Amino acid sequence: MTQPKLKEFFHKDTSTMTYIVWCEATKKCAIIDSVLDYDPHAGRTSTHLADDIIAFINEHNLSAQWILETHIHADHLTAASHLKKRLNAKTAIGERIKEVLDFWVPLYNIQKDTPSNGVQFDHLFQNGETFKIGNLNASVIHTPGHTPACVSYHIEDSLFVGDSIFMPNLGTARVDFPGGSAETLYQSIQALFTLPDGTKIFVGHIYPKPDEPVVFETSIKEQKQKNIMLNSTTSLEDYRAKREARDKTLGVPRLLLPSLQVNLRAGNPGDPESNGTHYIKIPLNKI
Repeated sequence: MTQPKLKEFFHKDTSTMTYIVWCEATKKCAIIDSVLDYDPHAGRTSTHLADDIIAFINEHNLSAQWILETHIHADHLTAASHLKKRLNAKTAIGERIKEVLDFWVPLYNIQKDTPSNGVQFDHLFQNGETFKIGNLNASVIHTPGHTPACVSYHIEDSLFVGDSIFMPNLGTARVDFPGGSAETLYQSIQALFTLPDGTKIFVGHIYPKPDEPVVFETSIKEQKQKNIMLNSTTSLEDYRAKREARDKTLGVPRLLLPSLQVNLRAGNPGDPESNGTHYIKIPLNKI
């Protein structure tokens, strides 16, 4: 087995983990769940983290093949469009993105610049589809429940799960977004639990306290033993009750409305208006 190399980036403002995964022999790499910096008060974007990723790739003589999304994020804007322009890599997401587009595109009324068939992404992965990152073997595991389009990327002995499951002390993703389901997420995580115990899990978000280290890696074994919300002994009924009770205490993510419309377009802000300016639309009284 060719072991993947990995570099993590923690975006403190959105508590997001971005990963570069590469094949040492070929120097081919993939970027998973990138972040575009966004100041909602000023309405300004910047590319600080994305440019750090580009710098790392250049410094290590890597060549980007893929810009991968685990799902359409509701808590940060993706930097996929910026990275694609700079690195000439393919963007990809799970094929059920079409279900997410069907809900959100009409809500924003952005049909004119947001295709509903997903062609804004270079590739839509089917469940079980395999692909390569250099010599690394990768496959796609459909893990819906948080959203219908969530996928996990299984790259050799490493699993990149996005928001589906967090570090054991935090539990799992919320399921109260459109198309979310506690039962569906339960079944998705049960499928992940069939992977070898030694499989490394890299989570999409962490929430350390100021004096705590940034810990983003766990394992199938640790999750089965210690996840506070869903472990190997948790019944569907118990999980549903805990998850739905927890979701009732959660507010709307701070960047949900700005991030979704950009992420639906693979990081593109959409067409400018007649004055040449791009705008973020906020639908009133719809969430």
